[in-house]
Amino acid sequence: MIPAAADARTTRPLSRKDMKTLTLSALGGALEFYDFIIFVFFTAVISQLFFSPEQSSWAKEAQTYGLFAAAYLARPLGGIVMAHFGDLVGRKRMFTFSIFLMAVPTFAMGVLPTYADIGIWAPILMLLLRIVQGAAIGGEVPGAWVFVSEHVPDRHIGFACGTLTAGLTFGILLGSITATVINQVLPPAEVMEYGWRIAFILGGVFGLFGVYLRRYLSETPVFEEMRQHKALARELPVKTVIVGHPGSVVLSMLLTWMLTAAIVVVILMTPGILQNQYGFTPVMALEANIAAVVSLTFGCLIAGWAVDRYGPGLTFMVGSVLLAVTVHSFYTTIGEQPSLLLPLYAVTGLTVGIVGAVPFVMVRAFPAAVRFSGLSFSYNIAYAIFGGLTPVAVAALLKESTLAPAYYVMGTCVMGFVIGIYLKVTGFARRG
Repeated sequence: MIPAAADARTTRPLSRKDMKTLTLSALGGALEFYDFIIFVFFTAVISQLFFSPEQSSWAKEAQTYGLFAAAYLARPLGGIVMAHFGDLVGRKRMFTFSIFLMAVPTFAMGVLPTYADIGIWAPILMLLLRIVQGAAIGGEVPGAWVFVSEHVPDRHIGFACGTLTAGLTFGILLGSITATVINQVLPPAEVMEYGWRIAFILGGVFGLFGVYLRRYLSETPVFEEMRQHKALARELPVKTVIVGHPGSVVLSMLLTWMLTAAIVVVILMTPGILQNQYGFTPVMALEANIAAVVSLTFGCLIAGWAVDRYGPGLTFMVGSVLLAVTVHSFYTTIGEQPSLLLPLYAVTGLTVGIVGAVPFVMVRAFPAAVRFSGLSFSYNIAYAIFGGLTPVAVAALLKESTLAPAYYVMGTCVMGFVIGIYLKVTGFARRG
């Protein structure tokens, strides 16, 4: 990269064009993440409609979560393939293609025949559509982080990544709100009959709107500069990542584990745990979840600002402690004081916002020529492993203690604190 250009990227303030790029990218990410996550809010309905009525409720529920987890297993392949082309032909093309690849299967899920209509083909087709969704999200999340970080000045990379992550969490909020409204407006029988389809069809429409929005984005200055100076990767990008940057891969995977624990356990699993372990109604659990996700959105913005202002080391040390304290307080209190559910969940969601600082470290860990591939490989492999194993591990541990979710998240917070010390000691924030 040209030194003068690099200096300009470091020192200039955020421009109106930067803010437009961040806004459109975050909105598109929100719409795509809604498509990916809406499935989890209707697992109970899907388990009844897409599997044989002769199976036990437990078996149908387990298979439904298997469909959900299948998308995580597909993430690495989709992410690596899209990252490969993102490093060689351009960030914007893959950034736009990923949201299209998500919108089509989401719409298809909304019109998919059930087990009563086509038998065993119903869950098989749902599985195939979830796999396509997994491939799409595998390219979307890393690609979005790289895209926004290469558009803004270096001293605002944390804010850009935090804003984009806030957009992704806003997609969870849209899903939670949609599910809550559908369950409040329609009686259970109508939700089962057609109400759940509304959420998926809306998701398909949202996704196509996201494709349209991304027409107004331009290729990143960093990639254009590399292309002009013929500085693109000369060999398979993922090979360069594995051979030349193993330390960055390990660091990124560990941080992804922490991110996965916070999001999957606190945000995605907790509404179900509140109902099954603590006796809260679905509406109460979903309303509290909405409050938590709203707080999480702001938490991501705060974490992004903090990592720019104070560096990743201090941000992760403080953020890890706050998350551990709040998640423990949440799970130890709601059983005895259920009236505190909403405020405690909201505060816990705010501290989950530390995940907004994770992409800053991953973006800075890899050189520009293989950044997309490095981030995508590390993030998606780790998310496939921990995204698939975390629900299983927490569910198993719940048999021993209702505090199992808190203990699991707290364990990753210890790791996050140690990583924070490492980043502080090595001066990671000063790396170019």
